[in-house]
Amino acid sequence: MDQGFSAVVFGAGLLVLAVLALILVSTGLEALPVFQYSGLDFIFGHRWAPNDPNAAVFGTLTFFYGTAVSSLIGLLIAVPLSIGIALFLTELAPRWLKAPAVTVIDLLAAVPSVVFGLVGVLVIGPAILPVYQWIHNLVADVPVLGTVFGPAVNGNTFTTAGLILAVMVIPIITSISREVFDTVPLADKQAAYALGATRWEMIKGAVFPHSFGGLVGGAMLGLGRAMGETIAVTLVIGGSTQIVANLFASGNSMAAVIAQQWGESSGLHTNALIGIGVVLFAITVIINYAARIIVRRAEIRMKGAGA
Repeated sequence: MDQGFSAVVFGAGLLVLAVLALILVSTGLEALPVFQYSGLDFIFGHRWAPNDPNAAVFGTLTFFYGTAVSSLIGLLIAVPLSIGIALFLTELAPRWLKAPAVTVIDLLAAVPSVVFGLVGVLVIGPAILPVYQWIHNLVADVPVLGTVFGPAVNGNTFTTAGLILAVMVIPIITSISREVFDTVPLADKQAAYALGATRWEMIKGAVFPHSFGGLVGGAMLGLGRAMGETIAVTLVIGGSTQIVANLFASGNSMAAVIAQQWGESSGLHTNALIGIGVVLFAITVIINYAARIIVRRAEIRMKGAGA
C-alpha cells in the first residue's frame, strides 16, 4: 500500500514537471524566430517597434522594467499587511471574529481580476491623482526623491498598478502565512512565555524563526501572481513604453503588452509576444529557485544556531 501510494505521488510530481517542460518547449519553439531575429537585443533592448516599415524592432527591457517595478511596489505593500493580518488572526483575534475574517479574505481571492482593474481605472486612479501631486510637491526639491516621486499626468501609473496588485495578492500571502503560523508548535510558544517573554517577544523568538521558510514561499507565490497579472495591470498601468525613475509615470508590463497587442499581431510580431511569455516564465522559475536557496540557507543557519 505504501509503495503504491509513493508511486502515485511520484508519478504526479513527474506529470507536473512534464507539463511545465512541454509548455516551455512548445512556447520556446514558437518564439524561436524572434530570438534568431533579435538575439540578445530581445531581452536587453529598450525599443519596441513591431510595425516599423524599415525594420521591426523587438526589445522587451522596457516591459521587464514595468513588470518588476509594479510587482515590487505591490509586494512591498502586501507582505507586511498580509503578515500582520495573519498574525492577528492566529494570535490575537477573538474566536467570534476569526472565522468571518478568514471567509472575507478567502472571498477576496475569488474576485475576478477585471473587477480590480475596473475599480482601479474608474475609482482609485482619479481619486489618487491629487495624492500623487501632493507628494511630488512635497519632495520636488529633495534630491533623488524629487525624481522618484515626479509629476503625475494621470492616475494610470506604476504605483497605481502596484496598489492594485497588492490588493490582489494580499489574500494569497495572508492565507499561506496564516497556515504557516498555525504549524508553530504550542510547546515553543509556551516555553517562550515561561521564560518571561512578552507576546511580541514570543512571536519574534518562536513564531517567526519557525515560519520563515513558509513566509518566503508565500511572498514568492504572491510575486509570481503579481508578475503574471494581465487584465488588471493593463487597465491601470498606462500602456507607455518607457523606462523612467518616476514611479508616478505610466508604463507597461510583460503580461499587459501581450494582452494589448495579441489581437492585432501576426508573423514575427506574434512570435515576439510569445517570446515575452517565455522570458516571463523563465524569470518566474529563476525567482522561485532563488527563493528556495534563501530558505535552505536560512534553515541551515537556524539549525546551526540551535545546536
